[in-house]
Amino acid sequence: MSARGGGPGRRGRAGAAPRAAARHALLDRSLAFALEGYGFTSRRVRRWGGDAVETRLLGLRTLLVLGEEAARVLYDGARFTRRGAMPRLVRTTLLGTGGVQGLDGAAHHARKAVLLSLLGPDRAPGLAEGFVARWRAALPRWERAGRVVLLDEAAELLCRTVCAWAGVPLPEEDVARRTRQLRQLFEAPGDPRLGYPRARLARLRAQAWVAGLVDAVREGTLRPGEGTALHVLATHREADGGLLDRRTAAVELLNVLRPTVAISRYVVFAALALHEHPRWREELRQRDDDVLPFVHEVRRYHPFFPVVAARVREPFTWRGLRLPRGRRVVLDVHGTDHDPRSWEDPAAFRPERFRGGVPSAFAFVPQGGGDHATGHRCAGEWVTVEVVAAAVRLLAREVEYEVPEQDLTVSTRRMPTGPRSGFVLEGVRAPVQERR
Repeated sequence: MSARGGGPGRRGRAGAAPRAAARHALLDRSLAFALEGYGFTSRRVRRWGGDAVETRLLGLRTLLVLGEEAARVLYDGARFTRRGAMPRLVRTTLLGTGGVQGLDGAAHHARKAVLLSLLGPDRAPGLAEGFVARWRAALPRWERAGRVVLLDEAAELLCRTVCAWAGVPLPEEDVARRTRQLRQLFEAPGDPRLGYPRARLARLRAQAWVAGLVDAVREGTLRPGEGTALHVLATHREADGGLLDRRTAAVELLNVLRPTVAISRYVVFAALALHEHPRWREELRQRDDDVLPFVHEVRRYHPFFPVVAARVREPFTWRGLRLPRGRRVVLDVHGTDHDPRSWEDPAAFRPERFRGGVPSAFAFVPQGGGDHATGHRCAGEWVTVEVVAAAVRLLAREVEYEVPEQDLTVSTRRMPTGPRSGFVLEGVRAPVQERR
């Protein structure tokens, strides 16, 4: 699909005049960001009537931006660096230090190539197939339970699946603990109730766990399958011929495990969309062509990552502002995916807008923008799409269930967000024809 439009629900922007960035009162707005969540950036940008607004976050002057054009600028590697862009509390919990997200240039391209070799379009279907097999195996247990929380079940299934797929040993007695640790890496940092200490402790424990596995591979006491994530990262050599240090190898292995478990939130959002738009459930039972458009609209419509950040590499002027070297710029991801300049009726859930394909890599940025190989778009995007598509097919075709009364509120103040109840299912069972 054209970057300038060309499908239902996609709006062209030809002729849109640039507007200058507004200068907000430079009081620190970190507390406001924590309290307002996903709406923080777009609310301020639109309040000041421009495409961008300056403020201060964690003591640093920061330019808040949203929209396709802003994303195109932010993902320009000649102008921006990711080194030190995310706050330390994010680097020491969610991302880890020394991983691919903080690299630039040749070092970034080389490390990203390794992750793409593991998570790219050739490998993603295999992981999704493992998820489907474990879902089907869990169905009798769900039937006996009578009531399950989909968010918890999906997270555990994905932890089991990605560990097996990655060559990571996961004894049955460790499943709950490792699932909890991986979830805390992305769930706890945004929780104002002692979230950082819990996330930091989870990072230390999870990193020690996988670093021990890396050591075992190098010592020859653990032999994962060749080509698995554990094997590749434990044996990968950098341009200088040396192995990745054990901590960095552990960080990158967690960059495979953690985001895969985080897909559980998209699985729940897909279930919520099927519940709130039952005509799509009926249509997807019969048609496979609309599964991917439905998945892409789930990813566009529902909030996942709130923002991405970068720092100015070399000074330049944009929107009337002189951006000095080192200035932090923050892109509103959810706001860009709901920008009315790029999306027709952005507040409506309309999967048909994706029937012509995925639009511009800078207007549709649920997992980052630009090119996967040379930019900072998430290497795990193919895995996300394949797993959520598999979950949609399972929910629409292979399971019957009731959605009891519960709190399905999705608060945009909570990061990461999701239905407050975790999406409770009752009476889960295989369809009658399957039971026969």
